[in-house]
Amino acid sequence: QEQLVESGGGLVQPGGSLRLSCAVSGRTFSAYSMGWFRQAPGKEREWVASITWTAGIIRYGDSVKGRFTISRDNAKNTGYLQMNSLQPEDTARYYCAARNSGHYMDSTSYDYWGQGTQVTVSS
Repeated sequence: QEQLVESGGGLVQPGGSLRLSCAVSGRTFSAYSMGWFRQAPGKEREWVASITWTAGIIRYGDSVKGRFTISRDNAKNTGYLQMNSLQPEDTARYYCAARNSGHYMDSTSYDYWGQGTQVTVSS
């Protein structure tokens, strides 16, 4: 069974950057598509970005397009989310997840989830 562990969250000022990592244990990481989601207090979980296992197809939510970059290194069993130009509305707990079927925006399509890492954007 795959296990996902996020890291890299923290407190950052508006306009700043953070790079989240998602380390995956298991020998079949490269077979999964990955996604990043976020959830702010009192709000529903929001899809942020996704990347197929070959990194051939990458998609972003409208709210992060042009500011965030998703990537993966299958040799290291690690996924990344580079976040630039962060704004207070980006404050949330960020989760990485892995799936091998279903729709990339649908959280129920993802088979494995990390515990999340908190990102707080504030001056």
